[in-house]
Amino acid sequence: MRYFVVGLLAVLFFGGCTQETQNRIGRAIQNWTGTNGVLEVYAGDKLVKRFLKIDKLTTAVSTEDGKTPRPYRFGYGYLDENFNFKVDRGEKKVYFEFSDYSTSYVFFENPHDK
Repeated sequence: MRYFVVGLLAVLFFGGCTQETQNRIGRAIQNWTGTNGVLEVYAGDKLVKRFLKIDKLTTAVSTEDGKTPRPYRFGYGYLDENFNFKVDRGEKKVYFEFSDYSTSYVFFENPHDK
């Protein structure tokens, strides 16, 4: 019964929030729990880089005011050099960043990891 009441309160709370507020809450939960994300970077229609085990992508912000978004994103993940969706021996965790202007990318949860 207690779980039902908690669930009902959560539904009512989230139902009263705007979509943007719901998205922010969801991102905050993912930041806390982590996401097993995959980032694929494309040059045209060709896959050129894949990063695994990404918790989150971060939008860079201005150093002047700390609020203005910059036109690139960054994060940390394992470079999947052989594109097999697994972190193999020798594949290191690396820092990456990519521009909003010149890069096509897809970020998703890894469907191949258990």
